[in-house]
Amino acid sequence: GHEAEARAIIDGVRTASPRDPAPWVIAAEALEAHDELEAAHETFTEGARLLLTDVPEPPYSTHPLLYGRHRVRRMLGLAHDEWDALADTLHTMPVSLDELHDPKRVWSLGSDNPADLEAEISRLRAELGAYREALSRPFPVAMLHWPAEELTELLDAYPSLSAEYPSYEEHLATTEAALRELASSGTPNLGVVRGTVPSFEAFAASEGTSPADPALLPQYATTLAARGRAVAWPPQRGAACWCGSDRPYAGCHGTDTPTDR
Repeated sequence: GHEAEARAIIDGVRTASPRDPAPWVIAAEALEAHDELEAAHETFTEGARLLLTDVPEPPYSTHPLLYGRHRVRRMLGLAHDEWDALADTLHTMPVSLDELHDPKRVWSLGSDNPADLEAEISRLRAELGAYREALSRPFPVAMLHWPAEELTELLDAYPSLSAEYPSYEEHLATTEAALRELASSGTPNLGVVRGTVPSFEAFAASEGTSPADPALLPQYATTLAARGRAVAWPPQRGAACWCGSDRPYAGCHGTDTPTDR
């Protein structure tokens, strides 16, 4: 019901060229769900080109980008390319991606042929196995990061959360300090998730709780991490800082005296 706003957000994602695969996947899947397959393909490809060019081993967080691109290309009837082949290699389930993403699968659900139905059951079991494998991976312990604009909007809407976030600069410093403390205590799989006010409000509604409740913040962060939205901390050598400054982490919050922007 908010198509114009959604398109503006998608355009904003493509313009910002984030180094996190999640926005690319969300934007592309939204277009795919709207039957705009060409635009979805362009978005998946743009994200893959940005995040996977000259990368020796695709990080786990980028796998949905490759799988989604493979799916859309299959629906468009495009021939496999190198990234499709890479997606096939990363996919380890018994049923291949070509079968899982076959546009004709839907027809088997209405078939009277038991063999067709048995084949579909096998495919669904393979998909379930893939989901279970993903869920069995340890979720990172994630710290919630609000970009400056989102934090301003959050505090304008819910002033009671100002006690949690006295200022944007302090929010960044506190997040980095907490991550370092967790790392020093031996906590593995640390990550950072970026919050947005609309998704936080939707999460609060799903929990039957007010967004003004500070106790909801860590639950929101954990849920985002469980959905694969976490970016590993510390960033890889030479990678941009998690704070969104576009500077290398080593020259931003990775220093002993990190800058605020």
